[in-house]
Amino acid sequence: MKTLTGAEIVIECLKEQKVDTVFGYPGGSILNIYDALYKHQDEINHILTAHEQGAAHAADGYSRATGKVGVCMATSGPGATNLVTGIATAYMDSIPMVAITCNVALPLLGRDSFQEIDITGVTMPITKYNFIVKDITKLADTIRRAFAIAQTGRPGPVLVDITKDVTAASFDYEYKEPKPIVRQEDTITEEDLETALTMIRKSQKPYIFVGGGAIIAGAEEELSSFAHKIQAPVADSLMGKGAYDGTDELYTGMVGMHGTKTSNLGITECDLLIVIGARFSDRVVGKASKFARNAKILQFDVDPAEINKNIKTHASVVGDVKSILRKLNVRLDPINHEEWVAHIERLKDMYPMRYEKSILTGPFIIEKIYEVTGGDAVIATEVGQHQMWAAQYYQYKYPRSFITSGGLGTMGYGLGAAMGAKMGVKDKVVINIAGDGCFRMNFNEIATATRYNIPIIQIVLNNHVLGMVRQWQTLFYGKRYSHTELNDQVDFVKIAEGMGAKAYRVTSKEEFEPVLREAIALNVPVVIDCQIHCDDKVFPMVSPGAPIEEVFDAEDLKI
Repeated sequence: MKTLTGAEIVIECLKEQKVDTVFGYPGGSILNIYDALYKHQDEINHILTAHEQGAAHAADGYSRATGKVGVCMATSGPGATNLVTGIATAYMDSIPMVAITCNVALPLLGRDSFQEIDITGVTMPITKYNFIVKDITKLADTIRRAFAIAQTGRPGPVLVDITKDVTAASFDYEYKEPKPIVRQEDTITEEDLETALTMIRKSQKPYIFVGGGAIIAGAEEELSSFAHKIQAPVADSLMGKGAYDGTDELYTGMVGMHGTKTSNLGITECDLLIVIGARFSDRVVGKASKFARNAKILQFDVDPAEINKNIKTHASVVGDVKSILRKLNVRLDPINHEEWVAHIERLKDMYPMRYEKSILTGPFIIEKIYEVTGGDAVIATEVGQHQMWAAQYYQYKYPRSFITSGGLGTMGYGLGAAMGAKMGVKDKVVINIAGDGCFRMNFNEIATATRYNIPIIQIVLNNHVLGMVRQWQTLFYGKRYSHTELNDQVDFVKIAEGMGAKAYRVTSKEEFEPVLREAIALNVPVVIDCQIHCDDKVFPMVSPGAPIEEVFDAEDLKI
């Protein structure tokens, strides 16, 4: 046992939790922690981002790529509030993250002091839990609890706010080994398993719908065994990409608003929909009353609050989905559904993904990235058309290889997340796909990438419009393009070069592959500005609020 300042206790607790990288931005209230961090810079790597929001997104991306808890730091007031969008992004996608902020000293709380904000009050709806530490005797145990809560059950972000006087005070510290995170199995009942087994065995046309919960649980091997054992096609949500091998013959693509026709029609026709770690987002189900209307629905999820929340289920098993699948696989004999699988294969042949092949487009760029990287890269995205193309045209073979904001849909997320991911998986090629609208929001983080030589590749699908909003304006708003055109004088190549990155502009299909290969070989921060047409659209598509079987594409619009 030794006597340390509160700031030093924070650092020692981070070391206890095996934290190797922290993303943040200093300020007055958190200076004591940054001073302590200075003394431990050989043990904990700190990345100074250009903006606190970038720090939160980087911690989130680090967590998604590694499965570890991401950590970010900020000072009081505006420093803390600048983390809010990143915390909310992590909350919506169940990402384990600990955000550490410092507030004004205890005597100044509640007095509208300089740079004071009630950050625990602000973040209460968007954290799994949050704390304000006003007593140094509770500091170490609070941080330990924060890490445990962030990882237990359904993960999520936890915020720890510490008053400045606590970081300056002294108290006894004793090292404690973190307790292992135990999978939630006590809620998995024999009765629920037997019901699930009966439904699976009776089904003639089963379909598996997998979400991000399967990735969080590390259930990819059990999921693959399960799908092949019961011979069921597999579709995924945006967050479920990589939970099931995208090159496997049973895989049918994403489901929902921009899902494949095969997945949308197949789920509509199936007699049993097995939902694994997915929450029935509105972008997935479309018109809820018509979703999988011919099927019984069997849901596996660690969070009981998700059962019957958006879609009424016929049965469920609550608990860690890896454990659920392992228990089911042991009891299941192989089931033959060859006729059903053959029907789904015919749908695949009838409704392939299609795009204009003669010019440089988003889908062409995504397919070329897949070809050049062999499907072995980590792909991050911003939010919009480019995000959907990245989900549709890159075949994700592995979990934690697709880093994107699903629930909150955060423009400006991907660049920070890509940097965080690269810090966590240094041996992987990490590419962020952005639209020009998203890139504008946080492109200042290119300066962070060059400062630390974080060799990410930033690809901008530059159509000079807010592409997804324009697509809706074209289809549903009579082509009234209200404030979605970005025809100005901004030059992304010059901006990137001004921040110290290597930059290219690509205007044709032929130019893209050699530029991408050179960018990978350089192993430095690179920006590739790809000029595409403003009216390229994401298809297939389901109109908002329509049943998912009413999916259409460009060919259907010609009729």
